Amino acid sequence: MRLPTRVVGSQSAIDEAEAIRIIRHGIDRGVNYVDLGFPWDMARHEPIIRVVGKALQDGYRERVKLALTIPAFMISSPKDFDRSLDGQLEWLGSDGVDFCLLGRLTRDNWPGLEEMGILSRLEEAQSDGRIQHAGFSFHDHYQVLKSIIRSYDRWIVCSVQYSYMDVKHDPGANGIRYAAEQGLAVVATEPFKGGRLTKEPPEEVRQVWARSPREWSRAEWALRFVWNHPGISVAVGDMGSMEQIVENLKVAETAEADNLSIPDEVTIGNVRDAFRKRQQVPCPSCRPCMPCPEGIDVPRFFEIYNDAAMYEDVETARSLCIRERIYPEDCTECRHCEARCTKRLPMVDWLARGRSFLGLT
Repeated sequence: MRLPTRVVGSQSAIDEAEAIRIIRHGIDRGVNYVDLGFPWDMARHEPIIRVVGKALQDGYRERVKLALTIPAFMISSPKDFDRSLDGQLEWLGSDGVDFCLLGRLTRDNWPGLEEMGILSRLEEAQSDGRIQHAGFSFHDHYQVLKSIIRSYDRWIVCSVQYSYMDVKHDPGANGIRYAAEQGLAVVATEPFKGGRLTKEPPEEVRQVWARSPREWSRAEWALRFVWNHPGISVAVGDMGSMEQIVENLKVAETAEADNLSIPDEVTIGNVRDAFRKRQQVPCPSCRPCMPCPEGIDVPRFFEIYNDAAMYEDVETARSLCIRERIYPEDCTECRHCEARCTKRLPMVDWLARGRSFLGLT
C-alpha cells in the first residue's frame, strides 16, 4: 500500500522501476505471500495492483501466494462481488489468485452478506478458477469472530490488524489464538500501525525504549512482537524503500514464535502503557451505542481520535476519517448514543472535542 512514489504522498505516481525492484528483492530472499491491500478507493488502488502485476511477471507469480480483498462495504449484491473481483484480476493481469478475502467483516455487515448468498458466490469463483481459497479480514469483537468462523467450514485465511498495541484490541490475541486453533492461517497486518510505531515517538515513550539494553530498531521490536505469537502464520508489512525491506528480511531470519524474553515483554508492556496514557476517550468500543441515526461510527471515530493523540499523528487520523467515510460533523446532538452507552460517556461532547482536535468542520 505504500510503494515508493515519484511524488510524495501520491500513489498515482508510483516509481514503477523501484517498486518492482523492491518486490522482487523480497521474493528472491524468501517472501512468499503478497497481499494486494485493502481497496478503500478502487480508482486509487488500480495503479498499485497494476505495478504488483508487473513485478510478478517473469516467473515471480509462481513463487508466491497472492491475496486480494473485496471490501464488505462495496458488496450490495452478488454482482458487486464479481465486478470487484474481475476488475482486480484484470488490473493484475491474471486469471486467478490464491486467496480472496471478504474485507473487514463485522457484526453489522456479515448477516446481510450471508443472507444475500455471498458464500455461494465465493464457491462459484472457486469452481471457475478465479480464486483458490476463501478468507476474510476482520475488525470486531472476539465473539463475533467466533460466530463468523463457525458459520462456514471452508474458510482458509483470517486476516486481522495486530501489533503490540493490539493485544486486547478487537479481536486481539485471543481472537488470533482461536482462529489458529480452528485451522485457519492467520495473517497479521499493520504490525507498524501504518508507520506510527516506527516514527519518532512522544517523549515519555522514547524514555521507555531508551531503558532497554536491546539495540533493536522500533521496526524490529514491532515485527518480533508479532512473530512471537504462535498463532500467526505470516505478517504483512508495508515497505516503501529498499532499506525497509532489507531490514525486515534480516529480522525475519531470526524471529521465532515464543522467542521474546520476559524483560523484552516487560519493555513492550511499558511502551504500550505509556502510549495508552495519552488516550483521550475512555471508550471500550462495546458498540451498544450503535447504530447512529446519522450513520456515524462513533466508537470507530473515538478510536481514530485516541490514536491521533497517542501517536501525535493528526494527519493520518484525518485521512482515515475520509477513507472510512466517518463524518463526526454530521452529529445533530440527538444523544441517541449517550442514552445507550454502558459507561454513560458524554459522547456528544467527545465528538465535538475530537472534531476540534482533528481539525474537522
